[in-house]
Amino acid sequence: MLKKMLFSWKSWWRSFYKQNHFVLKLGFSILLLGLAFRLLFSRSDVISEVQETPFVQKTQSLSPPVSFSLPETADQIGPQEQAGKCNLFNGDWIPDPSGPVYTNETCKFIESHQNCMTNGRPDTGYLYWRWNPRNCQLPRFDPHKFLQLMSNKTWALIGDSISRNHVQSFLCVLSKVEEAIEVYHDKEYRSRRWLFPSYNFTVSVIWSPFLAQAAIFEDYNGVSTSEIELHLDKLDASWTDQFNNFDYMIFASGEWYVKTAIYYENDTVVGCHYCPKRNLTEFGFDFAYRKVLGNVFNYLLSSNHKGMMFFRTATPDHFENGEWFSGGHCKRTEPVKGGEFNLTEINKILHEIEIEEIGKATAKASEKGLNLKLFDVTALSLMRPDGHPGPYRYFQPFAKDKNAKIINDCLHWCLPGPIDAWNDMLMEMVLNG
Repeated sequence: MLKKMLFSWKSWWRSFYKQNHFVLKLGFSILLLGLAFRLLFSRSDVISEVQETPFVQKTQSLSPPVSFSLPETADQIGPQEQAGKCNLFNGDWIPDPSGPVYTNETCKFIESHQNCMTNGRPDTGYLYWRWNPRNCQLPRFDPHKFLQLMSNKTWALIGDSISRNHVQSFLCVLSKVEEAIEVYHDKEYRSRRWLFPSYNFTVSVIWSPFLAQAAIFEDYNGVSTSEIELHLDKLDASWTDQFNNFDYMIFASGEWYVKTAIYYENDTVVGCHYCPKRNLTEFGFDFAYRKVLGNVFNYLLSSNHKGMMFFRTATPDHFENGEWFSGGHCKRTEPVKGGEFNLTEINKILHEIEIEEIGKATAKASEKGLNLKLFDVTALSLMRPDGHPGPYRYFQPFAKDKNAKIINDCLHWCLPGPIDAWNDMLMEMVLNG
């Protein structure tokens, strides 16, 4: 079973620590084999049962800094400063004694895998930090003001499980004013919609991990029976069919592209990403991601949409001392400063593509009078290795055995947690955008 999983590309847990930048798209099968081994575990919502080194239950202090190996300088991870303009994404995490505005007891929208306090996480220091941009003020998210502003509006978060993680945070904060009512969900509860009745304000999360049309052959535990069939030239109708109904949208993708996939164009197979058993041209996940993002942005640019559209960058995982299958964990209990943690080679590639593609798109959007914005959370997320569920993705994982071998979740975010800061930034961008 483990051998089978090694080639299923369960891309949840990837870390590819190569020193040289990944530039070749063809003819590098050895490198791809190494990459495949790293990415055997997908960033799906449920982790399959695999043994690993046990998590040490004792709360540990911050480990020594880890060397930083992002592009040439740390600042290059995020958008550069513009003269006289605030860069919300360049800053630091600073102590915040006031703590979160909601808890696991006051919010019913936290799904079990992100409910770290209920699941028994013993430390709480990760809750007492806030994001502080270096050259401007970032007010706290004001749910009452926000709901008034969003009266008769619609909002959609479109992407994978990190988008769903974010929508939980969004609903928790807004429900301090009025509790949202669920008015729709699909069969698997991956796409859902909520209504704030007093404001006629709806919030949707739309499951579309590729943003493009894809046939995915995975069960709920992430076990694949066949390669993903990804159509590079067709966007996912799950969001395009609703596009004109939304006033505000946040698009996000990236992580799923490193899975094994067969690529189609004009309904014809043109190549693949890591398919050694098939006689197909290897294109690489970077080729596919760049092509689909280009199509997404072209769609947005041709829409003449009058609302506000965001593209959120991919968030990094924080495995240390191994991978998910070899004792890797995320035990830190405090943020790190910029320059103290590695961004994996995979995340560097994803982020580079995202910045290049949205850079071209925003320039064209400005010319057309469209409101398309970059929402770059990669750098600020990288500084929060303390914010993941780790073993506390599961309820009381060490209740029966303090040495239990538990798979760590070092990708998704505890709620409350660092992801709550995204709401502060979104409100600032809406108010000043």
